[in-house]
Amino acid sequence: MPDTSRRVLSAQTAPHQDLSRRVGRALQYPLRKPVAEHTRIAFEQADAWRCRHLESPLIIDAGCGVGLSTRHLARRFPDNIVIGIDRSADRLSRDHGELPANALLVRADLIDFWRLALAGGWQPQRHYLLYPNPYPKPGHFKMRWPGHPVFPAIAALGGQLELRSNWKIYVQEFALALYQVAGIEVDVEEYQPENDFLTPFEAKYHRSGQPLWRLVATLPYRPGLLPIDR
Repeated sequence: MPDTSRRVLSAQTAPHQDLSRRVGRALQYPLRKPVAEHTRIAFEQADAWRCRHLESPLIIDAGCGVGLSTRHLARRFPDNIVIGIDRSADRLSRDHGELPANALLVRADLIDFWRLALAGGWQPQRHYLLYPNPYPKPGHFKMRWPGHPVFPAIAALGGQLELRSNWKIYVQEFALALYQVAGIEVDVEEYQPENDFLTPFEAKYHRSGQPLWRLVATLPYRPGLLPIDR
């Protein structure tokens, strides 16, 4: 029996009309929100672990949830190190088996962690954002990553960035924001995981018969794109 999972419902039928203005503002006025102390400590610990593995390319699994995607990526790319970041201690504490030696799970606020990573010189080879964000109400657009002030920092980290979602408009917005920030055109494509699921959300949406969407962009490392306060 297929899973049942509700599709994203939104009054939007196209990318948000305020997208370009929001991205432009984020570039002109970089985010200055003070970094939470718990995230600063978590970043310093993660950075120390990364520095012990500098011979291995870095993969960031942003918003890793229960950490299954981090485990899958660590096994798929055994010559890389994978750092999964999520804000929920409860999700990160779920027992999904031993963590591979080339993986690390970190509890932190992504908004602060991305800014610290950019300031700290991190250059991920791959950068994954896998499901949910969306906040589909038009009035909540500024909470989606393409409309959030932190978006330029995400793009400036560089590497091969892959976004997956069950809401096409969100992926389209991300593609438009990348073009505005980095001048890179990327395709939004329907994605068939063929039972090779990276996250529980991906499995649930696919088994519910929902189309899945993704973009893959190769971005330059641009630490000078915007000033970052540590």
